[in-house]
Amino acid sequence: MSPSYMLFLSFFLFFSATTSAFNITRLLSKHPEFSHFNDYLTQTKLYAEINNRRTITVLAVENRALSSLSGNSLDVIKKTLSLHVVLDYFDVEKLKELSNKTTLLTTLFQSSGVATNQEGFLNVTDLITGEVAFGSAAKGSSLNAHLVKSVAAQPYNISVLQISTPIIAPGFGVTISPLPPPAPPTEAPTKAAVEAPTPSEKTPSQSPVNAPTVATPEPADTPIPPSDAPSDANAPADAPMSNAPLSSPPSVGAADEAPSPSPSSGTRVAIGAGLVAVIGLLSALVAF
Repeated sequence: MSPSYMLFLSFFLFFSATTSAFNITRLLSKHPEFSHFNDYLTQTKLYAEINNRRTITVLAVENRALSSLSGNSLDVIKKTLSLHVVLDYFDVEKLKELSNKTTLLTTLFQSSGVATNQEGFLNVTDLITGEVAFGSAAKGSSLNAHLVKSVAAQPYNISVLQISTPIIAPGFGVTISPLPPPAPPTEAPTKAAVEAPTPSEKTPSQSPVNAPTVATPEPADTPIPPSDAPSDANAPADAPMSNAPLSSPPSVGAADEAPSPSPSSGTRVAIGAGLVAVIGLLSALVAF
């Protein structure tokens, strides 16, 4: 076999191994809800042991649920998280097809050489409710964690599944801290602000639609004069009178208010003669 062929084969094998490798911290960095889990893998150096495996399943826990481990030493956290690394490939479909609906899974802690009394195994069971539950296979353990969803997968090398809570083995001496209260929802005030009517929207609704309106009186077609209104025959006293003689004598009140009749022509002649005589008498007296 020629040296050039051997060199080509070496590069081919190296390239194949590189392309099939995976990086657990890089996968989890795309999911901020697992940032604490990813940090613990880095601090405990578990990420290197995971990346050196050809086939692996990681059971990740989101930040709030993982905060229950915050009061423990880094050594206890490392043993606990190594129990969340299964030395086989399992995705959601494969977990739903378990024979007898339950099985034991070998974890990374089992390969450490310090596991006793089945502490390095997990019990996984497909419940009759349809949920998949996980728990330590050690005596006295319970199925306290449930499958939530698939986070990432590279069949058949690595699968990352989310579980509800950390899996605790009785012999690890883990101290569980109370979980912090969930963060208040931030979408409620925004939704209320969107649904609240703006002043411009209220303006039409406040128009006086229901306010009482004042009806405008419509003019009558033909005004009817009152019964006691004066007619043309009984016109007011200050109205111009007609020159025509009245057809009937005036009423008593009208006679009282009429001016006195002027003196007759004979009376006027007598008064004139008297004035002439008086003037003549006065002229004679002056001449005398």
